[in-house]
Amino acid sequence: MITFDHSYARLPEVFYARVRPDVAPNPALIKVNSSLARELGLDVAWLESPEGLAMLSGSTLPETAEPIAMAYAGHQFGGWSPQLGDGRAVLLGELVPADGIRRDVQLKGSGRTPFSRQGDGKAPLGPVIREYLVSEAMAALGVPTTRALAAVSTGETVYREGPVPGAVLTRVAQSHVRFGTFQYFYAQGDAEVLRQLADYVIDRHYPEAKAHESPYRALIEAVAQRQARLIAHWMHLGFIHGVMNTDNMQIAGETIDFGPCAFMEAFDAATVFSSIDRNGRYAWGNQPEIGQWNLARLAESLLPILAESEDAAAQEAEAAVNVFGETFNACFVPGFGRKMGFAGDGEEAQQFVLETFELLTRQKVDFTRFFRELTRVAGGAESETLIGLFDASAEGQDWVGRWRVAASATGEASATGGVSSACVETMRQVNPIFIPRNHRVEQAIQGALQGDYSVFERLNEVWATPFSEQPSHADLEDPAAPGEEVGQTFCGT
Repeated sequence: MITFDHSYARLPEVFYARVRPDVAPNPALIKVNSSLARELGLDVAWLESPEGLAMLSGSTLPETAEPIAMAYAGHQFGGWSPQLGDGRAVLLGELVPADGIRRDVQLKGSGRTPFSRQGDGKAPLGPVIREYLVSEAMAALGVPTTRALAAVSTGETVYREGPVPGAVLTRVAQSHVRFGTFQYFYAQGDAEVLRQLADYVIDRHYPEAKAHESPYRALIEAVAQRQARLIAHWMHLGFIHGVMNTDNMQIAGETIDFGPCAFMEAFDAATVFSSIDRNGRYAWGNQPEIGQWNLARLAESLLPILAESEDAAAQEAEAAVNVFGETFNACFVPGFGRKMGFAGDGEEAQQFVLETFELLTRQKVDFTRFFRELTRVAGGAESETLIGLFDASAEGQDWVGRWRVAASATGEASATGGVSSACVETMRQVNPIFIPRNHRVEQAIQGALQGDYSVFERLNEVWATPFSEQPSHADLEDPAAPGEEVGQTFCGT
């Protein structure tokens, strides 16, 4: 059995709509995330039982569940949508496990809600497999993220480009409040409801803001810091969210919504995968700019409660938004310095990082393999494999020579004049061996569509320890071979 609490549902009903999930005609368990379940204090055997399956599919809910669909708005690719909301997701309630951090438990793909507009509220199997795999891989990579507690097939056919199997993902998050939640109430001109929402978020996620002389400015600044660190972390891994709309930016600073996400292979700051991002708005290199733009929309939504006068509120908002850029700059280049084995983050190190980006783009070097092989070289391996990643070996060899000089100059060198052991250990902790490569995710999806979950299970196992050598799975280190490339990713709606 599972016992839910309902802090969000205790807010006025203007924040949500009460709704029951659809009954799945023939639910079947794909996977329960047993390690996450135990973290949440849940009984894995119960989750895997017929009663647990009934809850995970939305067919029969525990008595303690109070299912709601949350209201929000948002800017989608820069265009304003005044009402969005949970069109295919239902929040069952909240858990407070032993660590004291309250978590939402949400069914995604369980049917229509009052916010569904023209959609059916259902989730195809493919996007459920993608979100399960990538969100759990992100967690293993150390990135703040929503988590996947379970995936089930519903036995129902849903229609997108054609008929596909339906499924439901059970998503766990510290919050499902989005930037767009604030925008929704700002657009309605309801300052009192905005204040209620801001106070709720502060109490739940940022209690330290209550002691600030301007708690709502402190809230924006705290969100800015989390978002800046999050986006820098994405970029250190080559991750491209793909749909950074304000309704997909979560107030607690976790990665949320994995529809068209992808990991970059050949390095290029302009890389885009999302099929609907035709102008490259959400390209890898644009993510910090968009992050700050989104934060400005959040701050704009809080103007009515930031200060007594409009001018004072605008000044408070502008100062709070500037925290994003300051935090991002303090994370981004130094983070790449750590990936390259630099002990410091001075101007010389920063210049070398930026020059390396230019070279990797020109040479079309695989992002993850580059840092993986560089880590091996820093640890004492020969450099032939690293140099072999470059189209022009002479440029690769020249870069390795300059890197050795730069790495030695930024901190304590090893006895042989190379990278210190402390820097090598840091490199091993920040440069993964395995990432969710797009073609592997697609292979798992195609297998699942045929009822074969063996690739899905293998990827879950390997990606759970992405920084560890796994010789029997070395093939998963490689980028896509010719003919395997996945050039576009798609939303599941």
